[in-house]
Amino acid sequence: MRERSESSPPGAAVKRLAASLSSAGFIAADEEAAELFACAAGDVGRLESLLARRLTGEPLAWITGRVSFCGLEIRVDPGVYVPRWQSQALARHALARLPAGGVAIDLCTGSGAIARTLIANRPGARIVASDIDERAVACARANGVEAYRGDLFAPLPLTLAGSVDMVVAVVPYVPTGALPLLQRDTFTFESTLSYDGGPDGADVLRRVLAESPRWLRPGGVLLLELGGGQGDLLADDLARLGYVDIRVLVDEEGDVRGIEATLDKTG
Repeated sequence: MRERSESSPPGAAVKRLAASLSSAGFIAADEEAAELFACAAGDVGRLESLLARRLTGEPLAWITGRVSFCGLEIRVDPGVYVPRWQSQALARHALARLPAGGVAIDLCTGSGAIARTLIANRPGARIVASDIDERAVACARANGVEAYRGDLFAPLPLTLAGSVDMVVAVVPYVPTGALPLLQRDTFTFESTLSYDGGPDGADVLRRVLAESPRWLRPGGVLLLELGGGQGDLLADDLARLGYVDIRVLVDEEGDVRGIEATLDKTG
C-alpha cells in the first residue's frame, strides 16, 4: 500500500511544492503546485515522483494527463503537443463563426482541444480533424474528436470537399532560426515537428492557404494562428487564392495571434 500524507495540511504541502518549483524558475509555481498535489491524490511517493518529473522540464500536462482549455478538461497524452493558452482565443473566434449545423476542419489538431471546444458548444455541427502524429490522433479520439491520421487535408473524407464552413488550424509557424529562443527544455521532451515552420515560419501556413479553397464552400472561413509579421508574408498568397475580408487577429496587448480570411463567394 502506498504511503499517504497525514502529518501536514494540504495548504502546507502545496506551499512546499510551489517553493520548489519557484526556486527552479517556474513562473506559475502556485498553480502548478496545486495541480500536482491534486493529481497525487494524497499519495506522498507519487507526489514526489510527479514533482521530480516537472523539475526536469517535462510538460505539466503530460504529468497530470490533462489541461484546461476554454473551460473544458482536455486529455493530453505523453508525447502529444500541449495546447497553449493563447490558442484559446482562436478557438473562441472559431466558435463564434461556426454555424450551429455547420462543418469545420481542425488541422494539426494535437490533443483535439480546438475541435473538442467546437463539438462541446456546437453539438449540431460536424467537426473533423487531422494530425500527422498517431499519438495525437489517438489522444484526440479519446477526447471525442473525429480525427484522421495524415498530412493536413490528405486523410479527410473527400465527401466534405467544397462544403466546409470553416478551416481552423494551429500549424507549426516558428521560423527555424527562432527555435533556440523557445522556452528552455522545450525540445528535451517535445519534437521540433510541432513548431518548425521553415525559414520564415510560413511554410505550412502557405500550404494550408493553397489547399483550403478545395474544401471550403464559397463564403467559408479560414482561421490560422500565426506570429507577428506573418500576416504580411501571406497577404499576396491570400489575394491570389481568392480570399477576401482579411483580418489580422490581435490579443489584448496588441500582439498578433492569428488571421481570418473568407473565400470569395464569387470566385
